[in-house]
Amino acid sequence: MGRIGTAVLWAVALLLGSGVSAQTLRIGVVGPMAFVQGEHTWYGATLAAEEINRAGGVQIGNQRYRIELIRVDTNEMTSVTDAATAVERAITAQRVDFLMGGFRSEAVLAMTEVAADYRKIFIITGAGLDGLLAGRVDRNYERFKYLFRVSPNKSSDLARTSLLLAAEVVQAVRQQLGIPRPRVAILAERAAWADPLVETAGRLFAAPPPQGYGAEVVGTWRPSATATDVTPELTAIQRAGAQVIFTVLSGPVGVPFGRDWGRLRIPAAPVGINVEAQQETWLRATDNLGTYVATLNSLAPGVAITPRTIPFISNFQARFRQFPIYTASGAYGALYILAEALTRAGTTNVDAVVRALEATDYTGATGRIVFDRTHDVTWGPGYTTGLGVQWVGGRMQAFWPRNWQVEGRVVSYAGVRPYELPPWVVEAWRR
Repeated sequence: MGRIGTAVLWAVALLLGSGVSAQTLRIGVVGPMAFVQGEHTWYGATLAAEEINRAGGVQIGNQRYRIELIRVDTNEMTSVTDAATAVERAITAQRVDFLMGGFRSEAVLAMTEVAADYRKIFIITGAGLDGLLAGRVDRNYERFKYLFRVSPNKSSDLARTSLLLAAEVVQAVRQQLGIPRPRVAILAERAAWADPLVETAGRLFAAPPPQGYGAEVVGTWRPSATATDVTPELTAIQRAGAQVIFTVLSGPVGVPFGRDWGRLRIPAAPVGINVEAQQETWLRATDNLGTYVATLNSLAPGVAITPRTIPFISNFQARFRQFPIYTASGAYGALYILAEALTRAGTTNVDAVVRALEATDYTGATGRIVFDRTHDVTWGPGYTTGLGVQWVGGRMQAFWPRNWQVEGRVVSYAGVRPYELPPWVVEAWRR
């Protein structure tokens, strides 16, 4: 073999060893693809990749790269082991350059251990457990510096927002039904991410104003995230005399909850987190029994959080004929954030890209994204907080923030309307 041939082989070997295929960035999009949470992660990443590639790809140094997405079905709803194995296969066999996605916190914890072992950047777009980043990135930076989170806000921040939504409902019960100390039931799926919300909610609901809500917590119920019937929990809640149900549901259990709650006409208003109720298919999925259910969401029809909100919703609906849930907007934003970081870094060297990601200041469809010292998305006015939405009159409409006064400023968006108590709750409790 001549010297030129040897040089070519060395160049090819170096290119393969760099982890980046020639002119192509291979992004592993991970999630439970049989469920809407994973499906929308894939859709959001797909939309962003199509837009970026159509605009010429990602400029890195003096080269342009096209994005190639690799679909990684983790089966994480039912198996943490499957999830970790899927991520390792994506790195070693499918040779992905970067990873994003994930939904179930227990599974994401295992998946990110694998990513850290292989020094792969993993941008989380669906799991909320605080401990995915806090206590890892800040305490063992060299091992976990590859992990970032774009969405959702971490569990303790989700607790803040969902409890602000609950405050609207507690206040409605107090003012419209004449009940000075509303009774609240907590219904949370059995999952690690839900634990801090349950603890915080129980404490805050019961504490007297102004620190708390001055309500009475009548009990906590913890069904499986994949339960198909929550009639026993709902009938117990009714017997306990609750006027409000604080929901902490991210899994498929959200649909049977809405269907059973509406079918039984439980006289307690649900509010909190119900990821299934974030979809525009919610009423059809619940046989139209899920009307008046309220949930935290990242987006709402017609509500412009930033100049990028409405274009993202419109393009997503035109492409996939569905309203995007938070995993879609998270994956969409994550890919743009990664592309911009690669351009700023001017190289695919992983340490340089980590440093560029740490300098992120990106205004996306759901708000301004700036990472804190644990590589977590910043919560608060001017950053990302989410919206409160409720199903009223056959459509999803936002009810929060509406004149939210915090840190000396008022936060409100056009199109946000007052919360409405379900009529059978009013009929059962009006005094």
